[in-house]
Amino acid sequence: MPTARTVLVGGERPGQVAAASAVRCADQGLRTLLVAADDPHRTLDLLLGAPLDTVPRELRPGLHALRLDPQEAFRDTAARLLGRAKTLFDLLGVEQLDREELAALPGARHLALLDAVRTHARSGEWDAVVLAGPPVPELLAALALPEQLGRYLDRLLPDQRQAARALRPMLAGLAGVPMPADWLFEARTWASGELADVQGVLDAPTTTIRLAVEAPGGPQALAALRRARAGLALHERRVDAVVATGMLPDSQDPFLGRLHGAQQEALAQLRTEWDAPVVALPHPGREPEGLEQVPPLPELPPVPPLPERWVEDRLDVPPHVLVWHLPLPGAERGELDVVRRGDDLVLGVGEYRRTLTLPSALRRCTVAGAALRDGVLAVRFAPDVQLWPK
Repeated sequence: MPTARTVLVGGERPGQVAAASAVRCADQGLRTLLVAADDPHRTLDLLLGAPLDTVPRELRPGLHALRLDPQEAFRDTAARLLGRAKTLFDLLGVEQLDREELAALPGARHLALLDAVRTHARSGEWDAVVLAGPPVPELLAALALPEQLGRYLDRLLPDQRQAARALRPMLAGLAGVPMPADWLFEARTWASGELADVQGVLDAPTTTIRLAVEAPGGPQALAALRRARAGLALHERRVDAVVATGMLPDSQDPFLGRLHGAQQEALAQLRTEWDAPVVALPHPGREPEGLEQVPPLPELPPVPPLPERWVEDRLDVPPHVLVWHLPLPGAERGELDVVRRGDDLVLGVGEYRRTLTLPSALRRCTVAGAALRDGVLAVRFAPDVQLWPK
C-alpha cells in the first residue's frame, strides 16, 4: 500500500515549523494534510488563523488541517479492541463497556499519534502529511511503542505456541500443558498485524523527523540538542532538517547585536555537528496570525541515509573478538548504559532506551567491553567457548 510523504515535527514549539513545512508541500502541488497532534492550548489555531476540528478543514487550495483528539481516538481504538474481546466477555458473563464510558488512559496520546500517522499516511487521500508533534523525548516514546509492544506480544505468546495450535487435540490430553483459547491466538494475530502496519509507515523511506529549535543559544541548549540527536540515532529515525526559528537580524542596538551574534555562533555550531541540513527561519517580529505571516521554509536537500550498524570480525587477530559498531552521534560516555540480556542488548543513552536483537553470530558470544569514539559505540564480543564451534 502506498505511503504518503510523512513529516513528524518535534521539538520546541513545533507549530510554526509544521505550518511552514505544510505550506511548502502544498506549494509543490502535493495534496497536504497538517495535523495538530500535540497542541493542547490550540496555539496552532491562532497561527493558522482558523479553528481546527477533527475533520480536515481546507485552509487554501491543496492544504487541509485537522486537530487530533486523543479522547476520541482512544474511544475508537478501545471500541475495536473490545469488539475483538467479545468472546472473552461472553465467557465471563461480563457486559461490555459503552463507548461513552471509555476515558483515555495514560499513554493514549502516544497511541492516538501513531494511529493518526498510519491512518492518514495510508489513506491515499494525501500526498504529504505533516504532524506538529510533542518534544523529542515524547515523540520518540510514541514512535518506540510498536516495537516495544511487539516484543511484549512475542514474550507473552511466542510463535512456538502459535505453531502448536494445530496440536491442540493431542496436547489437551496431556497433563500440565495449558493451551490458550482460539480467541487469544486471533487477538495476537490481529494485534501483530496492526503493529506491523504502523511500524511499516514509521520505517518507510518517505517518513522523516523534522526538528524544531527555538533560536539556539548557549551551551545548555546545544547540549540538549545533542542528547536529542543521540536518542534519534538510537531509534534509527531519519532527520531531514533542523529548523531554527526566531532568528534575529543584525542590529546596531548593542543588546540585540550581541543576541544576534550568539544565535549565529550557535547556528554555526549546529551545522558542524549535524549531518542533516540546518536552516534558519527569521523572527517575524510578532506572533504570526495566519498562514501568510508564517516565514517560508527554504527548499531542503535530499535526506541523507542513516549510518549502518555493522559487525567487524577480528577473530583472526588476538584478542579474537567480534565488534558491533553502533552509530550514536551526540552520545556521551557518562550517559551510556549497555546490558546483555539473552539474545538482546539493552542500550541506554541518557533518558532514551532501546532493546536491540543481537546478530546471530553475537548470540554465541559474551560482552567483552565497549567504547565510544567519534559518535560510534563499539561493543566487543568474545566467543563463548561452550557455544562457539572449534
